[in-house]
Amino acid sequence: MTVADLKREVLVRHLEAWAPAALHRARRATYVHGYADADGGALAEAALRVFAEQSDLVRGRELTMVAVGEDVSAVAGRLAALPSGAGLSVHTVGGGTEARLGVALSAVGAARVPLLGFLDGSAAAGPPGPDTVAALAKGKPAEALLVLAPGAVTDVAGYRTGLRDSGFPLVAAVELAVDEAAGELLIFATTSGKSLEGFKETLWAVDEFAGVRYRDPGDPERHLIDISLTPHPGPLRRELLGRLATLGEATVTDLRTFALTETVYRAADATRVVQSLVQSGAVTRRPEHGRLGGDVVIAAAG
Repeated sequence: MTVADLKREVLVRHLEAWAPAALHRARRATYVHGYADADGGALAEAALRVFAEQSDLVRGRELTMVAVGEDVSAVAGRLAALPSGAGLSVHTVGGGTEARLGVALSAVGAARVPLLGFLDGSAAAGPPGPDTVAALAKGKPAEALLVLAPGAVTDVAGYRTGLRDSGFPLVAAVELAVDEAAGELLIFATTSGKSLEGFKETLWAVDEFAGVRYRDPGDPERHLIDISLTPHPGPLRRELLGRLATLGEATVTDLRTFALTETVYRAADATRVVQSLVQSGAVTRRPEHGRLGGDVVIAAAG
């Protein structure tokens, strides 16, 4: 599997879950695909195929797809060759993602309806600007999948804070690594905790192939993690212990939330790691006995 294969699988799986949920919530929904011409339109075509295969779902609803790029002529040709039944409309907009995405979303009335944006800026000069991200945040609910080139953001924590300031309170990031060098950064930003949980499940459920692994941007040891339904807990163990060293103590719920929102891991992974830390004596719990419920307080031992 290449990084391109992984991005495609994550996008397709996420769209397969997002479209039914969005159209169940509202009669209208919008998907915007930025930098659509960067790969000749291959990923935009994959996205439209997902929607076309859900024609029964779209019937009676309105699902709008907007593909934005610098020169979208080739993209328009690829998308026009695919079926788009009743309720599914497709628009291509040239002139550049940074310059045109916000205008395009306004033109199709994307504000205050379910909105998902996919911006693969891995070939762009820099990360999407604040105005572009803010345009995506106008959806209700709003989600954004961003891909940044290796090294495009040197302060990942700071960039995540910027996304929160732009209207996305929940942000998760994962590095797509093939070796020790910095890899592309995949960022998911959302206004919905349920959507974040679903994305994390997708992230670890993609097919396991040699070639690409994950790296948690918050892991100081930059450990490479094989893609698995039961990922290696080492980086999460270090990050939870670091969190406890900073706070002194935290509830299990706090640690689960930290794992979900600040690491590549899921909340359930945090529960498993906390259990192993308690069993090994690396942390203490209060009360000492009973079920490891959300209100149990965890503290670093000694």
